[in-house]
Amino acid sequence: MQTAHNIFSYRQYWAKRFGTAPYLPMSRQEMDALGWDSCDVILVTGDAYVDHPSFGMALVGRLLERQGFRVGIIAQPDWRSAAAFAALGRPNLFFGVTAGNMDSMVNRYTADRKIRSEDAYSPDGQAGRRPDRSVVVYAQRCREAYKEVPVVIGGIEASLRRIAHYDYWADKVRHSILPDAKADLLVFGNGERQVVEIAHRLAAGEDIKAITDIRGTAFMRSAVPDGWLEIDSTSIDEPGKLIEHPDPYAMSDAASCATVEAQAGGAGNEKVIQFSAKRLQQHARDLSVIRLPAYEQVKRDPALYAHAARVLHLETNPGNARALVQRHGRRDVWLNPPPIPLTSKEFDRVFELPYTRQPHPEYKGARIPAYEMIRFSVNIMRGCFGGCTFCSITEHEGRIIQNRSEKSILKEVETIRDTVPGFTGIISDLGGPTANMYRLACKSEAIESACRRLSCVFPDICSNLNTDHTPLIHLYRKARKLPGIKKVFIASGLRYDLALQSPDYVKELVTHHVGGYLKIAPEHSEEGVLNKMMKPGIGSYERFKQMFEQYSREAGKEQYLIPYFIAAHPGANDEDMLNLALWLKRNDFRLDQVQTFLPSPMALATAMYHSQTNPLRKIRRNGESVFSARGARQRRLHKAFIRYHDAENWPLLRAALKRMGRADLIGNGKRHLVPAWQPAGSGGTSTRERTRQAALNSGPKKARRAKPAGYGNKRSKV
Repeated sequence: MQTAHNIFSYRQYWAKRFGTAPYLPMSRQEMDALGWDSCDVILVTGDAYVDHPSFGMALVGRLLERQGFRVGIIAQPDWRSAAAFAALGRPNLFFGVTAGNMDSMVNRYTADRKIRSEDAYSPDGQAGRRPDRSVVVYAQRCREAYKEVPVVIGGIEASLRRIAHYDYWADKVRHSILPDAKADLLVFGNGERQVVEIAHRLAAGEDIKAITDIRGTAFMRSAVPDGWLEIDSTSIDEPGKLIEHPDPYAMSDAASCATVEAQAGGAGNEKVIQFSAKRLQQHARDLSVIRLPAYEQVKRDPALYAHAARVLHLETNPGNARALVQRHGRRDVWLNPPPIPLTSKEFDRVFELPYTRQPHPEYKGARIPAYEMIRFSVNIMRGCFGGCTFCSITEHEGRIIQNRSEKSILKEVETIRDTVPGFTGIISDLGGPTANMYRLACKSEAIESACRRLSCVFPDICSNLNTDHTPLIHLYRKARKLPGIKKVFIASGLRYDLALQSPDYVKELVTHHVGGYLKIAPEHSEEGVLNKMMKPGIGSYERFKQMFEQYSREAGKEQYLIPYFIAAHPGANDEDMLNLALWLKRNDFRLDQVQTFLPSPMALATAMYHSQTNPLRKIRRNGESVFSARGARQRRLHKAFIRYHDAENWPLLRAALKRMGRADLIGNGKRHLVPAWQPAGSGGTSTRERTRQAALNSGPKKARRAKPAGYGNKRSKV
């Protein structure tokens, strides 16, 4: 893996003399109290400002403050005019714009395209405090407020929309967010390295238009510069070393990374590729750029869209990724390779910056649901090498795990204990994107740098992956022994196929760190669907279930697994969902919460959904077709199969079973899926409407809002 400039080794900017702000200012009055006449950087965000490292704007703001810059925050501004964006005055260096910790469309709309009633990142959960596609709107308002000030966009919304992408809510392919926002630079992935370098280079007087060489950034340019080798993405199959590189999506034993290690020559040597019958010489990887099909092409051709998505995902390993370019009209969107992951020392220092760990006083004690969730939790790592096709973690954070040191994590636990109001001795989580990937990595840096597999654990765990959970076990033990710590729970999702590799870890977890329930995500029961998800077979879940129950009994505890399943995922047809329903019934599951597949930008499953093809294989015109439930009724049916026990769903299920020739599953016996009878008052009208009618019939009493289907309080025992 390449090395990078330590983000804490830059010479601090002159404004360091102002010291550390209690909170990053959100008003001119706060700036005056700090003695500031202006801000060097102003961060605009769609979230409420919580001074906690789990909130992106706080992390970036405190990091820039450590570099010596004066940083202001404009949180959830009124976007209907530019006035709110001028509230702190003109920034000396740039505006940094983010939608917040979530994509604004995912934040505001459900998988059924209905407006959510609550925004977890707003005071008191108030919805409607950010616009749709917030990055585009905020960036344009910043430009209106101060036309000449550079605008840098980042965060997950910008990161996942960095090339032409399918937008589920508009049901069409949209431009890269960069030209739509009219920003100068786009920062993708975790942005610490990029933002620090951008700030220092602008402070040194460099023009924003000249900053084109920072990894993890994208920008617009007119043409490929001289000296670069331009590679047409449709002319390559498996870009890589000067060897017969295995298909990264085949995931067979032959695709072992060991083959790469044994055959790899010098890093940076390219396979000689023939274009237009003209043989090109070997070219340095860092001067190679892959041209994706243009926006206009992927917009009208779903197969080319899937191809572009496939190539993008092949070029995400910082150790071997090349630049990408995609034409948008008369200009190109140019993407540099992904950023180099932070070292543990850098990661520690980022999380040890002087956060107050509380919401800004402006909110006057208002409840911010997302803050309440993470208030007493500690992030121990980032990244995920699972590669689940429906998930955006890998696309944003990368598949190489970045770990904090044990010392830094324990120090944060003590900080929470000593400084956070309301702490009762319970740490709600020691985790991250995945609870048990801490300090797991490839056994060889050479293999890791050359590897192009999108998952280290699908269809089987790679033989080159270190699966030793011992460091995590030791961390758990030390955390729970700290004075004043009564309990340490693990609330992050568990990768159970990895946990099976370490029975000692499962025993430690089940005995000491499960608060009665443990979240896991088998997602489906059918192999064909799981393959499209790049998830392990249901057999892994069964083995973990047995281990979980065994260690729970040995600990003398009654504990439960909380499994999560996805309805309407690409590759799942009605028969697959029926089989899942029967599996759930056999295992006596009556699920309260069901997730319907939401096609988020840039996910491979979204490419399947839009193109009806499989980007896990080379795209061919006559290649594999992937079914996706697209209509509202069919998506409701797939969700109804998972909630087969809900009487509201029985009329829909009975009609489907008859259509599928499975009327034998309708009846009142144990072998039947749904009964032949219907309870009075169910299945005909919505829960909300029946509640309203009942209130009207009962006189002057107010109708009480019923809980929507799928969000009850009961959970099933495993």
